[in-house]
Amino acid sequence: MNQSKDDKILLANAEDKFQQCIRQYRITYTNFLDLRQRSLVSSLCKELARGNREVRCAFFGGYEDAERTLAVFFPDYVEPWQFNEKGLLSDAPEDCPLSIIRIKAPAGGRKLTHRDYLGSLTGLGLKREMIGDILTTENGADVIIMDEIKGFLLLNYSKAGRANLLLEAVNLMELSIPETKTALVKDTVASLRLDNLVASAFSMSRAKAAEAIRTGIVFIDSAQAEKPDMQVAEGAKLVLRGKGKAYLRQVGGRTRKDRIAITIERYL
Repeated sequence: MNQSKDDKILLANAEDKFQQCIRQYRITYTNFLDLRQRSLVSSLCKELARGNREVRCAFFGGYEDAERTLAVFFPDYVEPWQFNEKGLLSDAPEDCPLSIIRIKAPAGGRKLTHRDYLGSLTGLGLKREMIGDILTTENGADVIIMDEIKGFLLLNYSKAGRANLLLEAVNLMELSIPETKTALVKDTVASLRLDNLVASAFSMSRAKAAEAIRTGIVFIDSAQAEKPDMQVAEGAKLVLRGKGKAYLRQVGGRTRKDRIAITIERYL
């Protein structure tokens, strides 16, 4: 995986958080990571863990299936059962570094999109790493943010385009997760190669799927994929940046033409 100057800075910062966790014996965390950054940091965590097993790493972004996540480093006194998918310690929820800003947009106007909210937030001068997933609803959105910018947003964020916004801070446990719409795709493939599965899941040619993999925009189980011929196991999560995500739910037997029957759940 090629690393740019920004990648190297990211990994240096993540390693610093790891070392800080060791020195101070407390939970530390990065800012929000996209899928590619998470893949890089995950590989780093595995390397660092070989030299120090007193620190563990987990990723979370406010809810179980978050796309943008923090890397959290926690010492061995934190038991795994205390650290849930929301990143909360059962006995110390104040340790959670995330907040939720709930936005209500005016009724009757154009429905605001993810792009509208993100553009207006970054237009305030906020770095993308401070903003997590934006979960849109019929009349607004829940925006997951780093807690340190909550006060700034409540004072300064009032418009998205021409729409006036009403904001309130809500508890992370009150996060409104939109109902997920999915479709089951039944298909057959010559083999369980990644390019075959991506082509089937996202309705594209195998050549375009292979190109997407080589350009680094395909992720399998949150790790950046690099080889089109990589074998995929049942239950794997596939993400094609810009197209969405899908799960390989079932691998069946072979057909008369010696192809493998598969069932994919595509998120719409």
